[in-house]
Amino acid sequence: MGRKRCVGGDGSKMAAGCCGVKKQKLSSSPPSGSAGPGGGGSGSHCGGAAAAGGEPGALPPPGGPRLNGLGGLAGGAAGCALSPPLPPSCGGGPAGLSPPAASLLSSPGAGSGGPGCRKMVVSAEMCCFCFDVLYCHLYGYQPPRSPRFTNDPYPLFVTWKIGRDKRLRGCIGTFSAMNLHSGLREYTLTSALKDSRFPPVTRDELPRLFCSVSLLTNFEDVCDYMDWEVGVHGIRIEFINEKGSKRTATYLPEVAKEQGWDHIQTIDSLLRKGGYKAPITNDFRKTIKLTRYRSEKMTMSYTEYLAHRQHHHFQNGIGHPLPPYNHYS
Repeated sequence: MGRKRCVGGDGSKMAAGCCGVKKQKLSSSPPSGSAGPGGGGSGSHCGGAAAAGGEPGALPPPGGPRLNGLGGLAGGAAGCALSPPLPPSCGGGPAGLSPPAASLLSSPGAGSGGPGCRKMVVSAEMCCFCFDVLYCHLYGYQPPRSPRFTNDPYPLFVTWKIGRDKRLRGCIGTFSAMNLHSGLREYTLTSALKDSRFPPVTRDELPRLFCSVSLLTNFEDVCDYMDWEVGVHGIRIEFINEKGSKRTATYLPEVAKEQGWDHIQTIDSLLRKGGYKAPITNDFRKTIKLTRYRSEKMTMSYTEYLAHRQHHHFQNGIGHPLPPYNHYS
C-alpha cells in the first residue's frame, strides 16, 4: 500500500551507530538512552552521527561527516617482538569455528530477515577478515591481503562488542553500497578506533572482542510509520525537528527486539536519538518518513577467529609464525 523500493536509502554515504548499549527506561516521551542527548558524547548508537552543530543523534547529510557508536573499555597495549608478518586471509570454510558459527556459515537465510530460500552473502570469513584488519593495525603489521569472499557492493555495518556480557564497543556503517573488500577494511577500523564517544580499541581488548558484520538489503519506503516488524526490519526515520531542521536516525533489525521495545517505543527512542526534544505526539509520529530494511548478520568471537586462523595457517603451509598473542602463551 503505497510502498516503493529504494536501494541504499537516500544514497548518501552515511556512517551511523547501529546498536543499543543498554535497556532504556521508556515513557510516553522516552529519554535517548546512553547515546542520546547528554549521554555519551557527540556520537550516537543506532541514532546516527551528529549534525554539523554537534547535536547528537542525527545522521549527516549527503557528503557529511561520518560518526560512530557504542560503549566499551580501554586497556594497555602489549609490546610486539616479532618482525611484521603478513597474516593469512581468512578464506575457506568453517574449519576451526565453534558449532554455532559453523552452522551459521552453512545455513541459508540464517541472518536477521534473510529469506530462507536464498543463500546468505554474509559469512564468517568476513568477520575473520575484520579481525585480521584490526589486528594488523594495532600491531603495526602490513594490512592483510585481499580476502576470497565476494567483492560485491552492499550497504554495511561493522559492530564490535566486548566481554562476557557483550557490551557494545563500536558500531559504524554506511547506507551507500560499498565493495565489501574496501568497505569492511574501512569500517573495521572506523568502528573500532574512531567512535567519538569511546577510546580506541587496544591490543589488550582483542581477546574479549566479538565482531559482527551486517549487510543491509531490501530497502523500502513505507507510508505508515508502524509498517515494519520488530526483530525483522531495521528502520531509518527522517523527520523535521522543532527548529525546522531535517534529521535522520536508524536502528539495525536486532536492536528493538534486544531492548524489548514495541513499535512506539522504538520510534520514540529514535526521535530522541535524532535530537528531537519536544513532546512526542501521535500526530507528530505520522509526519515521520520511514524506510525499512533487512540485514544479513554474522558474528564471530576472538576465540573462534584464532581457531580459524590457526587452521588456515597450517593448512596452507605458511612459513612465518603466528603473531604473538601473549594471552595464549
